[in-house]
Amino acid sequence: MTGWTLVTGDFVTTGGMDRANHALAAYLAQTGHPVELVAHRVAQDLTALPGVTVRVVPKPLGSYLLGSGPLAWTGRQAGRARQTGGGRVVVNGGNCPFPDVNWVHYVHAAYQPETVASWPRRLKSRFERPWDLRAERTAIRTARVVVCNSNRTRRDVIERLGVHPDRAVTVYYGCDPDRLRPATSTERIALRTKLGWPADRPVVMFVGALGDRRKGFDTVFKAWHELSRSADWDALLAVVGHGTELPQWERRVADANLANHVCFLGFRTDVPDLLRAADALVSPTRYEAYGLGVHEAICCGLPGLVSADAGVAERYPPELGDLLLPNPDDANELVTHLRRWRVNIEGFAARVRPLSDRLLAHSWADMARDFLARCA
Repeated sequence: MTGWTLVTGDFVTTGGMDRANHALAAYLAQTGHPVELVAHRVAQDLTALPGVTVRVVPKPLGSYLLGSGPLAWTGRQAGRARQTGGGRVVVNGGNCPFPDVNWVHYVHAAYQPETVASWPRRLKSRFERPWDLRAERTAIRTARVVVCNSNRTRRDVIERLGVHPDRAVTVYYGCDPDRLRPATSTERIALRTKLGWPADRPVVMFVGALGDRRKGFDTVFKAWHELSRSADWDALLAVVGHGTELPQWERRVADANLANHVCFLGFRTDVPDLLRAADALVSPTRYEAYGLGVHEAICCGLPGLVSADAGVAERYPPELGDLLLPNPDDANELVTHLRRWRVNIEGFAARVRPLSDRLLAHSWADMARDFLARCA
């Protein structure tokens, strides 16, 4: 069996790229491949698998920026040793320049973050972005194979980073059908009771970090504020996520007297249960290389209103085109989409079911098999 060394910040089951890396590592180990993980953090279920070894890389002061140098250095050392023995090496984006496989989950060159955080955080971002851009360009251009999580990401690495099209391939994320299937009516009632959600009001979810404006919560807030002016708008917005802007949004919701229309849930580990209890998900993201949160919502049977240029939107068939948002900055457009959904909740749920079934049929193990086939 070919040995593999995988280099990334975290091998855990939260977050898009972290979940994908965890799934690849688990599949390799479970199919008998020797696996070495170079990371700051590795989930215990991976360390317990036969054939898995771990090199834990320190993260000074809890900072990924300060840990990036040690991660890259350790990854190169481990990669050279693995390659000498005839094995393979997978790095992620700009985290480690190595001439084998680079798995790209996000392209820094494709999006300029917007933040309204404190000046120390803005200063940090101003320093960090040039570092990320240089590291990304160097590492991805170094790779023999560039694996992209969507065709959108593939276009970005070709057009923005100069990767030859012959070296860039697309492998879509998988899912865990045991955790993300749609709820039965009985399960849904039980979940709503457990969560304390009203049984007689539809619930729309927003899932995403609130540390900058990339996920588009500012657009969601404007749309929800407008919708809530109408006495007939009865939907509840459940916001999952945390970040430096969370206190600001909590204040704005209170100031606008929207406490009965919006609830902030913070960081949650039970997102699958929340999705299965909800009715829709909204994601007017300004940049999304893929969008695993939307993917998971669809697997749970929810219509996902998402920006048309998000990677996950490629998975939508033409008949679901009315769920795609052409302009993530246009709150009025989002209002129109949400009103259209509200008057036909059952119809939208039925229409999304074929896509849900198709995504559920592609597991994380299927993704890992596709990954290995494209890297051969």
